[in-house]
Amino acid sequence: MSKIKVTDVILRDAHQSLIATRMRTEDMLPICDKLDQVGYWSLEVWGGATFDACVRFLKEDPWERLRKLREALPNTRLQMLLRGQNLLGYRHYADDVVEAFVEKAAANGIDVFRVFDALNDLRNLETAIRAVKKAGKHAQGTICYTTSPVHTTELYVAQAKALKEMGADSLALKDMAGLLTPYATYDLVKALREAVDLPIFIHSHSTAGLAAQCQLKAIEAGAEHIDTAISAFASGTSHPATESQVAALRGTKYDTGLDLELLQEIADYFSEVRKKYHQFESEFTREDVSVQINQVPGGMMSNLANQLKEQHALGRIREVFAEIPRVREDLGFPPLVTPTSQIVGTQAVLNVLAGERYKTITNEVKRYLAGGYGQPPAPVNAGLQKQAIGNGEVIDGRPADQLPPEMARLRAEIGELAQSDEDVLTFAMFQDIGRQFLSERAAGTLQPEALQPPAGSDQRPVDEGVPTEFSIDVHGETYEVSITGVGNLDSGKRHVFLTLDGMPEEVLFEPKNLYVSGGASGRAKASAPGHVTTSMPGNIVDVLVAVGDKVDAGKAVLVTEAMKMETEVQAPIGGTVTAVHVVKGDRVTPGEVLIEIE
Repeated sequence: MSKIKVTDVILRDAHQSLIATRMRTEDMLPICDKLDQVGYWSLEVWGGATFDACVRFLKEDPWERLRKLREALPNTRLQMLLRGQNLLGYRHYADDVVEAFVEKAAANGIDVFRVFDALNDLRNLETAIRAVKKAGKHAQGTICYTTSPVHTTELYVAQAKALKEMGADSLALKDMAGLLTPYATYDLVKALREAVDLPIFIHSHSTAGLAAQCQLKAIEAGAEHIDTAISAFASGTSHPATESQVAALRGTKYDTGLDLELLQEIADYFSEVRKKYHQFESEFTREDVSVQINQVPGGMMSNLANQLKEQHALGRIREVFAEIPRVREDLGFPPLVTPTSQIVGTQAVLNVLAGERYKTITNEVKRYLAGGYGQPPAPVNAGLQKQAIGNGEVIDGRPADQLPPEMARLRAEIGELAQSDEDVLTFAMFQDIGRQFLSERAAGTLQPEALQPPAGSDQRPVDEGVPTEFSIDVHGETYEVSITGVGNLDSGKRHVFLTLDGMPEEVLFEPKNLYVSGGASGRAKASAPGHVTTSMPGNIVDVLVAVGDKVDAGKAVLVTEAMKMETEVQAPIGGTVTAVHVVKGDRVTPGEVLIEIE
């Protein structure tokens, strides 16, 4: 047995799992020289949600990030996570887009492509793997691990054999939710080892506290590669700590050969970096064995908590966790990994917040039930499918076969805003936010999401000044409060930054009559049967009707976007549209009158 090779996920999955993918390039580059000295088999630096977060929140060009990392890490393989036919987005793209994306990712610095499909529908990997091989890069075929009545060792072995036939250079077992247990890992890896002659990589999140043990049992069963994260961003919903695994294997026949002292220096650096992003920390990214019940993966956990917090519904997250397995069963037990984690998670949120299951069904769930993402692992709930798509056709073949070439159209649509093929591909991944990003870049108005400074920092989130400090007594308990900054009034809301007993907090103040006429949006509060409103805060993606249109009850009149998922808003009654109070791009809040029908 040769020494174990390590892939460190510090620059991608670790911060995606713990701080909602918010780490900026400026915090990666200073440590790259030391990372490059370690001797990792690879560093995972791109893909997953990082591309989305760069464009949506950080206002960074993700291609420029990749080029800078490639220059700063000349001696280390750079690895990315690619969602097969979904690439880095949340829908299937035409084959010419997949081919162009892989070609440009390889040209800009990616050496290893970990390619997966959320449903383990291997038809959705064919084009991407073929493109990786054409680019002369390493194609890593991936099996998403989950548990259900239909996910058996025999199924995974058959998929591994198919991936080898497809041309995969290695095999990754991707345990995104931390569902593996040590002895199940041993048995599965042993079966895979006997079935296929490919290097096996173990990617397991520490959510249940079992990942490090699973990796050791996988090594004993014949796996040669493990994914780890520098300890400053390890454990919980992230991954086993690099240093701990290196120490565990040191002096054995599996010795990684990595330098613990150098790794400690890197960990010290990232410990300081993590403080900068403390407002994205969540109690729901800690180790919790309940993942064996709700099956929520690490990256989904932190993002879901952050999204619910934005909607002032964080207190209902346990209800959402309980609803997720029920939605997953209705959808035929898909593994929970992007985009199915978002599809299932967002529908679960809607079911909980609306107070009625499937009162609102997202467009993505409808597309899923129509076969738009591929073949579900098990039969779906027939009643739900009927409710969602009626008598609509269900796609039996590879979904991308339904898609005509897209690159020429996309290039024409974005026009002069795209200065390169990479810009066209940014637009392709996320058309609305991609266009916004390219427009703001052209105008020189890119404004990254603000970071709240860490506790004890001399920086101020807003106005300079000495903090106002006072004590509050509540039922005999004393709380020390220090107000460190007050934000500008924005849409009728004001952000106040403070520390409470030494812990940083952000408090949002808004008037009680926010939703009545004359409030922040100027929209009236919904009060009549013909008033169209939304059940979740979000953005208007499309307005489907105009004043004077006749509509039937249940007809879609708006499309909104919340938590990266689109949802149709239906007319509550039949009648005539007498007023439309929103346009594409507007931010809307539950309770507001968006359209009036008489």
